[in-house]
Amino acid sequence: MSKELLVVIVGPTAVGKTEIAIEVSRKIDAEIISADSMQIYRYMNIGTAKPTLEERKGIIHYMIDIINPDEIFSAADFQARAKDCIENIHRRNKIPLMTGGTGFYINSVCYDYAFSDAQRDDSFRKQLQKQARQYGNQYLYEKLEKLDPVGAKKIHPNNLRRIIRAIEVSIKTGKPFSYYEEETKKQESPYDLLMYGLTRPRKELYQRINQRVVNMINAGFVEEVKRLLKMGYGPELNSMQGLGYRQIIDYLYGKTTLNEAINLISRDTRRYAKRQYTWFLRDRNIVWLDVSKEGKEKIISNIVKDIEGKLKNT
Repeated sequence: MSKELLVVIVGPTAVGKTEIAIEVSRKIDAEIISADSMQIYRYMNIGTAKPTLEERKGIIHYMIDIINPDEIFSAADFQARAKDCIENIHRRNKIPLMTGGTGFYINSVCYDYAFSDAQRDDSFRKQLQKQARQYGNQYLYEKLEKLDPVGAKKIHPNNLRRIIRAIEVSIKTGKPFSYYEEETKKQESPYDLLMYGLTRPRKELYQRINQRVVNMINAGFVEEVKRLLKMGYGPELNSMQGLGYRQIIDYLYGKTTLNEAINLISRDTRRYAKRQYTWFLRDRNIVWLDVSKEGKEKIISNIVKDIEGKLKNT
């Protein structure tokens, strides 16, 4: 039985994924599945660089604005819902195109991650959250390093939600969290994958990141965060700890100046882009395309040709 086609466009933040994905989709009658761990939240638009309805150019986008900022959402949740979207898109004879920069989300779908059977234990999680508040995220991160040194290297020390889940899985199942990732690597993809990674020279990418942050501020990012706080979404939420949001909250709470917050967002986003590259470079299925060298139009044209070639052979 032949596998269904899944087109994937990945890359670091601010590289230009959204625009290229939309233009490709317009030419091949595709629908887009967003693989971004922040764009899932309603009301969080500017700081997540969520494409506006105008920017989407009539292309249907899935996995955007699907939960409130105080709701819990895991990679397993993303996997289940994204796979449903892919099935639905194929059923209507369209092509699914997944794009985003959250590597764990993308891999969970492309390689059918085998998530652990460990049942969610809310009281255990609350204990860990209390420890994080008392002793800091680093305390829990060090606990995870003892339980699963291999898995800990793949999780950022500030990603409290994933740290807590990894500790929970390691303790409840008696097997390290990374064990399940290794099991996944033994599996073939359930899809016929066409994967592309977009890149730019580092200096150019960093300039784009810096400019994007300025644009966000000018577009009303501070007002967006104020509105979220007023709605009752507090700084302790995982969503409000997201890149950009936590720095603006610090500014609103008088811990930094606006200029300091802008500089911190730019710096932390550049660091995040570097981590994204590191993650995606491990995947040998990804064909890398330099947007600066090859140009947007040529890249769009080449991706479309690849897709059309695949479709002719099926």
